[in-house]
Amino acid sequence: MHIRDWPAGERPREKLLKRGAVVLSDAELLAIFLGSGLRGLDAVATARQLLAEHGPLRRLLEHSPADLAKLPGLGPARACQLSAALELCNRYLAAGLERGDALTDPAAAGRYFAQRLRGHPSEIFAALFLDTRHRALAFEELFRGTVDGAEVHPREVVRRALAHNAAAIIVGHNHPSGSAEPSAADRAVTTRLKQSLALVDVRLLDHFVIGDGAPVSLAARGWV
Repeated sequence: MHIRDWPAGERPREKLLKRGAVVLSDAELLAIFLGSGLRGLDAVATARQLLAEHGPLRRLLEHSPADLAKLPGLGPARACQLSAALELCNRYLAAGLERGDALTDPAAAGRYFAQRLRGHPSEIFAALFLDTRHRALAFEELFRGTVDGAEVHPREVVRRALAHNAAAIIVGHNHPSGSAEPSAADRAVTTRLKQSLALVDVRLLDHFVIGDGAPVSLAARGWV
């Protein structure tokens, strides 16, 4: 049965318009982008097949546009649409930090780091520089490493903080293994960073570790 023959209350687009996107399953959201399915399958069934074979959703969307285009049911046009939608989400999250408002919700910074760093095959250490009112000045990827880790140089972090005339800084890095549990090395580098930044009167507000689940805040654990 084609989706247009489904009861109106079960069609993904009608459900979204009436009840909001949050009620749709991953397959239904993906089906809206597909529009139509593979031969013999409707869009929702095709989306379910894509998620079963190449998912879950986050893993599917971490494919490059070129790799997405090779998957059954997608192709270049739909791959571009999905990649563009993901980038819109990234920029939406970034806009919340870059529009000049003071950062009052620490979790928002964690979500931003997760969006920027999650899914990379190697470890990346990044910093969000803030002014005296905790408004974002800049976001920079400072160090890249192997799958096992990135070497962090506090002197370079201090140098970049001074270059931005930052009053505070939030740092974060990803764990390609997927585990967001901070290591002993993560705690040690956090202590070194805090001490080094304090010498130039810059506050280290938090250090986020990004894995498969929710970002882990070292400040929330009392380690900053």
